[in-house]
Amino acid sequence: MNTDMVRARFAPSPTGYLHVGGARTALFNWLFCRKHGGRFILRIEDTDILRNIEGAERKLLDDLTWLGIEPDEGPDQGGPYGPYRQSERRDLYEAAVNKLLEEGKAYYAWDTPDELDVLRKAAQAEKRTFRYPRPATLPTKAEADRARAEGRPVVVRFRVPDEPITVHDEILGDVTFGAGEMEDLVIYKSNGWPTYHFAVVVDDYHMQISHVLRAQEHLMNTPKHVFMQRALGYEPPKFAHLPLVFNIDGTKMSKRDKHKVVRKAAKDLIKAGKWSADDVARIAQATSKAAEAWLDKADTELDMEQVTRLAASAGVVMPEIDVHDFKLSGYLPEALTNFVALIGWSPGGDREMLTRQEMVEYFSFDGINKAAGRFDREKLLAVNTTYCAEAKPERLLAAFRDWAACVDSSMKSLDDATLSRVIELCKGMRTLADVVSKAGPLFAPDDSIVFDPDAVTKILQKKNGQGYAMLEQMLPALESISAWTVSEIDGAIKGLAESAGVSMGDVAQPLRVAIAGRAVSPAIAESVELLGKEKTLNRVRLCLSRR
Repeated sequence: MNTDMVRARFAPSPTGYLHVGGARTALFNWLFCRKHGGRFILRIEDTDILRNIEGAERKLLDDLTWLGIEPDEGPDQGGPYGPYRQSERRDLYEAAVNKLLEEGKAYYAWDTPDELDVLRKAAQAEKRTFRYPRPATLPTKAEADRARAEGRPVVVRFRVPDEPITVHDEILGDVTFGAGEMEDLVIYKSNGWPTYHFAVVVDDYHMQISHVLRAQEHLMNTPKHVFMQRALGYEPPKFAHLPLVFNIDGTKMSKRDKHKVVRKAAKDLIKAGKWSADDVARIAQATSKAAEAWLDKADTELDMEQVTRLAASAGVVMPEIDVHDFKLSGYLPEALTNFVALIGWSPGGDREMLTRQEMVEYFSFDGINKAAGRFDREKLLAVNTTYCAEAKPERLLAAFRDWAACVDSSMKSLDDATLSRVIELCKGMRTLADVVSKAGPLFAPDDSIVFDPDAVTKILQKKNGQGYAMLEQMLPALESISAWTVSEIDGAIKGLAESAGVSMGDVAQPLRVAIAGRAVSPAIAESVELLGKEKTLNRVRLCLSRR
């Protein structure tokens, strides 16, 4: 293997959106390659055909593009060691498995699931760890063909050497695994597809991968891979196993977190008599059997679209787990990337806000922790707030347009001048979604405004309807304005406050509730000016008619 050039890869399976932990792995691989002038490869590991989800590959690629993690070689870019989808590389796997079979380093097996279950239960009864019993005489191809013809599930198992193995890790140091800790694992399934463990070994060799940076959960797989690399005559790449990404409470950050939150809400509604198990099935658009199994913690019974339907119906906000979740929530990709880079890695010097070039400059294995990192959502929100505050206007405009298109916000149709002004008025935003929360009602149809009950009670109805009284006085003042400008509107509000002997807030807040339905909007004069005279007067009249 020619390893003069650093070549690292990110190899996701097309089973859904990109998990934020996977994004961190991709980023570290990308940073490592950029630091050493190497090549970053994207490989789609799609040999598990039963788990592949249609359209998932495109979602993964789009997530990486949004984060600015562009591969040098991959399905879209091509490259000298393609194809970059495992499903298109089967000839390489077949050649490798045949080599192992011919050399007696792998063998055929055709146990049924029931037969394997009997073996496992026997081991359990004898209080010993189950290891697949390797036959004294390895089966021939002819015997395997006969078994296949009889309808038995013929697989190929790798003959794991009965010896200890020490794997050197660039982060963890030497890690030793004792003899007999691994059974003869399946490397070729009965459906004719290689398993993950085998395909990754073959691909890393043929794609000239020099370094494998992946999560620590794969550390237990590394000795299997090294044994196979030795058996095939491949020089193993260098390994670096990255700390896991945990929630702030120390639990593993998993897509299951979404199921947990929605399941609890569904069960609470059932307990309160507001939902039934049949309602869960109906809302999720699932079978009753699947819904009941899901309620009993069988996550795989419902897909994420079904869980999302339940969350929307129950009024539950699911935790962001995937990169796409954070995009929908209105985070800037550069803020998310900066934050994720510092989970389990320190650039030194208490640095927290890093440009992409600084990440490349400071990145090294020495700064990577051995212990799991914690995903602090409050910290991420603070980082994003800082990025929003420091971003140039044109960057915020482009980011907002991207976000608005993603969530299909009605504000996506605003012209650049208006939208830029709205974003400027919403300075101090934590996420892009705050712009819509704050200014969205100004661009909604008048009859769609929903009045916040608390705002009505505390601002309009208090002191025997003082807020409504202010609106009645404000109406003719607004009607008399000929030049609909911020200064004229501001003057009218101040004039009424002075003549009525009240504070600016006593006039501005009722007007804000009348035009936005809530106690929050951009500066009141700017909000009224943006809304326009006709719509402002119409909304004030509509609000007064609600008394």
